[in-house]
Amino acid sequence: MLAESFLRYIRYEKNLSTHTVLSYKNDLFQFKEFLETIAPGCELQQVTPDQVREWIAALSEDGMSARTVSRKISSLRAFYRYLMAQSVIAGSPVKEVRVPKVRKKLPVYLRRDTMDELLDDVEYGDDFEGIRNKLIIEMFYSTGIRRAELIGLHDDDVRAEEIKVTGKRNKQRLVPYGPELAALIADYRKARREAGFAHADYFFVKKDGEPLYPQLVYRVVKQALSQVCTLEKKSPHVLRHTFASVMLNNGAGLNSVKELLGHHSLASTEVYTHITFEELKQSYNQAFPKRKP
Repeated sequence: MLAESFLRYIRYEKNLSTHTVLSYKNDLFQFKEFLETIAPGCELQQVTPDQVREWIAALSEDGMSARTVSRKISSLRAFYRYLMAQSVIAGSPVKEVRVPKVRKKLPVYLRRDTMDELLDDVEYGDDFEGIRNKLIIEMFYSTGIRRAELIGLHDDDVRAEEIKVTGKRNKQRLVPYGPELAALIADYRKARREAGFAHADYFFVKKDGEPLYPQLVYRVVKQALSQVCTLEKKSPHVLRHTFASVMLNNGAGLNSVKELLGHHSLASTEVYTHITFEELKQSYNQAFPKRKP
């Protein structure tokens, strides 16, 4: 009952996405199942720090990565914060628990020449789907928006020189764009009108006029990226990372990039400064003359 109440709270009061809520639900119920094996009859509000530590050890022994373990413990932290706020418990059993150290990965992104090849050399086709798919690639790159944000765009969100984006927790922001994207938007609107979907509610639609879905967008990006790079990860987020690194490499301020990306915290944006430093370091190592031993 407490878990269900917490899940309703994060869904309807915190406005977290259904995908995020499902992750919390899976983590909580997985912990509850483990609890039954080590302390039958123990309720979630009766959990001790040692029982949480036992779960961490069990997850690690099962081969789960430190990143995944850390995420699961974050779910527990949020749940027990909620119970404390509801005066169900006096203190969190997770407060003093240490989790395995997670090594931060640098975001995967495309270099400028690869991005140029993706936009200028890849053949998308001149039919409705081809025009739409090229616009999807360009919009991800030119605006840095997330996949869910792109799918959720309504027709009147895409305005002259700016896009109204509805991000996480329904927070809205305006993202400007330039003439290259504007030309592709005009081409797409013309193709959509000729296909009979001039008055579609959603901006991006399938060839039957229905809104896009996440797996379709993922396939569009993966197929395009597969033609120009050998990266293991070929998701829309690669283009978001590329947008951020290009902006910072060309002098954009960190706070400006934070606002454009819709990040809640500046710390989320700062990871991209490591990308730009890695590029500087690589250029230095290539160009700076080496002394002879």
